[in-house]
Amino acid sequence: MSKTQELIQKLNDGVQELFASDRYAEYLRFMASFHAYSASNCYLIFSQMPTASMVASYTDWNSKHHRQVKKGSKAIKILAPHLYKEIDEKGEEHERLGFHSASCFDVSQTYSISGEALPEISRSLDADVAGFRDLLCLLLCDAVSPCPVDIVDIKSDNGARGFFSLSARRIVVQKGMSEADTIKTLLHEQAHAWVFAQMPEEKYNRRESEVIAESTAYVVSQWLGIDTSDYSFGYVAGWSSDRTVPELRATIDAIRKTSELMISKIEEAWNELYQGENDVA
Repeated sequence: MSKTQELIQKLNDGVQELFASDRYAEYLRFMASFHAYSASNCYLIFSQMPTASMVASYTDWNSKHHRQVKKGSKAIKILAPHLYKEIDEKGEEHERLGFHSASCFDVSQTYSISGEALPEISRSLDADVAGFRDLLCLLLCDAVSPCPVDIVDIKSDNGARGFFSLSARRIVVQKGMSEADTIKTLLHEQAHAWVFAQMPEEKYNRRESEVIAESTAYVVSQWLGIDTSDYSFGYVAGWSSDRTVPELRATIDAIRKTSELMISKIEEAWNELYQGENDVA
């Protein structure tokens, strides 16, 4: 079995085990740091080094960040894409996408050779915004929210804290909740809306939709630095028990894509606002 096949087998085995274990929340916290990586590589890094915070190839650490990989460091194996040409039965040449095993190293396995500071990873806006009201305004702005949001008193018999109406293209959040609950509920409903907006061809049942939305809200909350201790994923193991590996991987990929999209929009909107304030000053 080749190194690439070993990685793919490890990925398939690990994804199934992940959903059925108590490490799911730990993995989502990890995803908050690696939201720009593919779901497959995010899991492969996590499975080999759960404490990883920033990875790059040996060459990139040296040439781009002026850091040297420590002698004896064990490489983290990921899947890297490559193009190759294939001749079909008619003799026609086609370009195909394949994958090969590649090596990377975490920042903890390196040391500076120039004295330069590491490039920063922005994982928390708490230090950048004045407080809850500023963060809430940011999440409600058109550049971040996929549809208008109403924060009102919800008349519901089931104690709903929020919902996304596909027909009305609106999000409703219960008013009067704690600041943390308001943000988390808003992120959860925005995740629902973004899944519908970005992946309309995908048909998720209610349980699948809740797994994706709640997991995405967890990842984005973690990235924002908001307390995530009251999240419960006990239902995930039961939901995943009769799912195939491709189904589970598709769910993780939907969580990763939606998280990346929401984080990038929040980051872009904040940077634009922050830059605008600097320009005025």
